[in-house]
Amino acid sequence: MQSIFEVMQSQLWFYLTTVGLVSLCVGSFLNVVIYRLPLMMQHEWKNECRVLLENDLKNNAPVNNEPFNLIKPNSTCPKCKAAIKPWQNIPVISWVLLKGKCANCSNPISFRYPAVEAITAILSLIVAYSFGATEHALLYIFVTWVLVALTFIDIDHMLLPDQLTLPLVWLALVASVMGYTIAPTEAIIGAVFGYLSLWSVFWLFKLLTGKEGMGYGDFKLLAVFGALLGWQSLLTIILLSSVVGAVIGIILLSIQGKDKATPIPFGPYLAMAGWITLLWGNQIQNTYFNLIGY
Repeated sequence: MQSIFEVMQSQLWFYLTTVGLVSLCVGSFLNVVIYRLPLMMQHEWKNECRVLLENDLKNNAPVNNEPFNLIKPNSTCPKCKAAIKPWQNIPVISWVLLKGKCANCSNPISFRYPAVEAITAILSLIVAYSFGATEHALLYIFVTWVLVALTFIDIDHMLLPDQLTLPLVWLALVASVMGYTIAPTEAIIGAVFGYLSLWSVFWLFKLLTGKEGMGYGDFKLLAVFGALLGWQSLLTIILLSSVVGAVIGIILLSIQGKDKATPIPFGPYLAMAGWITLLWGNQIQNTYFNLIGY
């Protein structure tokens, strides 16, 4: 009797359908992560500050002991606080059937919710189709899910949480030890080079201008790709992310009428460039060397 994994390897349609449906559901959960994780971090920081400054004793500030995490409280409408029923939370489909409005108060539901779900599924299907039913595909699909969450959190808060980046670094290193990616030595060197390359740029820019050009989360995200792909791919990722970030950033600032000194998140472009290199890095490098006649 064939295992599910063997069926997936022999039946492409079953494999892709499974990945697509699971990724849609994961995309729905990622919406929760994108919204709640930064709030959870803010609550934690405030509680730490409250303890350090003893605000509770001095100001009798009320302490909210109700659980707030990725599971609790249950999802509700931000306007009327009506509980969202399970059948109202089906990825993409529920948003379409509800016509983008709350079933209770008709408050508009942001298009970004189904967009995140659809993007998660589409990117996961691309990975699944590119690598087939293999350990590589499962690893890179999971990495894709985390990259989606990191991208939208950085867009909203200019923040790449350690709760997401550091586990990815360790996952990449463990995957190398298990033989799923590059050799462990190359993975370690790639992670170190990935972190130190942007860390060096950060401090050079700060010494020259007195300003911080990027956040520490960017260093850790590049370390993830260094651990997955090796130090040889880092230049491709940095160049791709810099070019795409500069072009899109200038366009967005022009459309929004903001000053060019307005800070923009670098994490989304780094995530896009790393994901592209993950799939087509060798082809990109070969095309470049062919163009320059190397």
